Amino acid sequence: MGKNGYVYIVSNTHRTVFYIGVTSDLESRAYQHENGLMKGFSKKYNCVDLIYYEVFDHIEPAIAREKVLKKWKREWKERIIKEMNPEMKRLNDEAFRFN
Repeated sequence: MGKNGYVYIVSNTHRTVFYIGVTSDLESRAYQHENGLMKGFSKKYNCVDLIYYEVFDHIEPAIAREKVLKKWKREWKERIIKEMNPEMKRLNDEAFRFN
């Protein structure tokens, strides 16, 4: 049985930067971003707020989806984020209430 997979988008407070990632443990990954434990782009641009995620039964389709989303134009990314999260609010705590 494979692990769940998640594609997620984190952003800075002003929503000027998006970082798209993939993980098998969204709660831990959100914690890592929130606390500056992720090195690289997301830390450099202070992407600490989880604003979007998709859930998959396995990690492989999540990885494929991440690759697609990373090629999208910003306006397309904003559209899917706002379909799930119209106010682009921080989901770090809310996303894990029902897991």
